[in-house]
Amino acid sequence: MWKQRLIDTERGTFEVFEKGEGEPLAVTHLYSEYDERGNAFANPFTAHYHVYLINLRGAGHSVAAETDAQYSMEETVLDLEAIRIALGHNKWGIAGHSTGGMLALKYAVNYPDSLTKIIAGGAAASIAYSADPGSIYCRENPHFQRIIEIMNKLDTPDVPLEERQAISREWNLMSFYSEEKMEAAYKKPNSGKTVGDRLTYFRTVDCKTFDLREQLPSVQLPAFIYSGLHDAQCPHKFGMEIAKLLPNARFMSFERSNHYPFLEEEEEFERFVERTIHT
Repeated sequence: MWKQRLIDTERGTFEVFEKGEGEPLAVTHLYSEYDERGNAFANPFTAHYHVYLINLRGAGHSVAAETDAQYSMEETVLDLEAIRIALGHNKWGIAGHSTGGMLALKYAVNYPDSLTKIIAGGAAASIAYSADPGSIYCRENPHFQRIIEIMNKLDTPDVPLEERQAISREWNLMSFYSEEKMEAAYKKPNSGKTVGDRLTYFRTVDCKTFDLREQLPSVQLPAFIYSGLHDAQCPHKFGMEIAKLLPNARFMSFERSNHYPFLEEEEEFERFVERTIHT
């Protein structure tokens, strides 16, 4: 189990879960909520890092948002900086998957001197991925309308838990290379439920202007970027684009994965994590 801490910062109190020893590494997702069970993406890093799994503003027992604008990536990076300072770290690494990876890139653009490295995957450098027919978030993709229905329901508080679980499973099924791997993943302890208000802000506001392609070439940090070859959310080519834009990036492709290599190719992902240690 992960150890819970409440961290008082100049921007409010944030709930953080800790595990592992080694150099500090922040892990989070733009619209997920964690608990003592940890998270499937974060877990492999605990063998090599002191991992801080962070509930962002409005998630878990972290401070609530006073305005919706506080859910933005810009404000979220300021929150992460406040947490880093409160923890007493001069620098730390940042790791994120999917929109967590996009947030990691944003953090690196805004505060490169606060970071030791970037680890990101299942992500993109801009909102261009959502216009690619290979993404389920593109209007031309056959799953698009159903995805919108699912996200709207997840943003509705009175949707019963059983229905929320069922539609989350349906969303996940579109994002796994193998249903067998998805079923195995469901049997493992994990947390990371969707925070509706944060998801809604991203998809209705923040994503419209998300584009870091011009800034990333100036980021000199060591970067470890990965992508599943069959990723149906952020297609593989957008992970490759991130790696090409970052001057000091290494890229790893997972040949038998969709959006979740850390669940679909666990041993290979552990080897990827090991490669991030020495920079």
